[in-house]
Amino acid sequence: MKRVALIVVVLAVAAGLTQFAYKQYTRRFSPEAQASFANDGLKVTVDYCQPARKGRLIFGDSAARALVPYGKVWRTGANEATRITVNENIMLAGTPLKAGEYSLWTIPGKEDWQVVINRETGQWGTQYDAAQDVFRTKVSSEHVPEIHELFEISFVPQTGGTDMILQWDQTKVNIPIRLE
Repeated sequence: MKRVALIVVVLAVAAGLTQFAYKQYTRRFSPEAQASFANDGLKVTVDYCQPARKGRLIFGDSAARALVPYGKVWRTGANEATRITVNENIMLAGTPLKAGEYSLWTIPGKEDWQVVINRETGQWGTQYDAAQDVFRTKVSSEHVPEIHELFEISFVPQTGGTDMILQWDQTKVNIPIRLE
């Protein structure tokens, strides 16, 4: 009986170390990043990982073997699910969101994207549970002439809040965030 327990412990430790090593390995290719905004009492922080373009087709149809296919849920970065934290109740793309911590997902499309706010945080980016969605809301995307090699999230101050910008390859998405 002690031998079985020892084997179980050894296997559990090995599995944990393997998962840790894998996460460290993938971070070498998609480094951790943080985007934040603070003004007039509003604080928004986004923790994500930055995948690189590396000459690949990023957004497009599944048949074209795009890295991020249109119409499919995307973790909005790499590695763990992207996490957004807001300290005040806000309107995110016109939809109310209470202060708190959420995971941020998107569903890219050719002309517009869906922004998905989900209750679950801390999960690996392929472990999406739609039952945990707080809401989905639509925003427009635009084709831009310059190529963004790394996926980037940034903020542009606006009256009453900010615009969160998602940019990668030749795609730019603007997500308005305003105090409620």
